[in-house]
Amino acid sequence: MEMKMDAVALQAFLERDFPQVSGDFEFVDIAPPFVTMALSASDKHLRPGGTVSGPSMFGLADVCAYFCILAVLGPVGLAVTTNCSIDFMRKPPPGRLLCRMELLKLGRALAVCEGRIFSEGAEAKPVARASLTYSIPPTR
Repeated sequence: MEMKMDAVALQAFLERDFPQVSGDFEFVDIAPPFVTMALSASDKHLRPGGTVSGPSMFGLADVCAYFCILAVLGPVGLAVTTNCSIDFMRKPPPGRLLCRMELLKLGRALAVCEGRIFSEGAEAKPVARASLTYSIPPTR
C-alpha cells in the first residue's frame, strides 16, 4: 500500500485537529498496512484496582485505526468510526500500551482494520483485540 502521510504529517494532523488528546498518543511505527501507536497510561487512564480502563484501550485502538487509514488515504478529517468490536483479554498494569493496527480493506465507502493492544515488552500476551470499520466520506 502506498503511504500518503508519513509520521511527521500524521503527528501534525493529530496536533492540529485533536489537540485535546494529542499528548496522550505517540506514533511508534508507520509501515502501511500497519501502524503502531503508544499510550502511556497514567492515573487518568486507570480504573479502580490499578488496571488501564476499557475506554482508554478503546481510545488507543480507535485512534490507531484512524491514523492507519489516513496514512494510506491522506488527510480526510471526516472519516468516522461506524463499528468497533473489542475483546479485553488481560488486565494491563499502568504504563506504556502499544497498539499494532492493520488496514485490512480500504474501499470507496468503508475501511476495515484489525489490531492488538499489548503492554510494552509483553507482545506475546495481548491485553485486547479490536476490529474497527470506518466510513469514508464521498469525494465531491
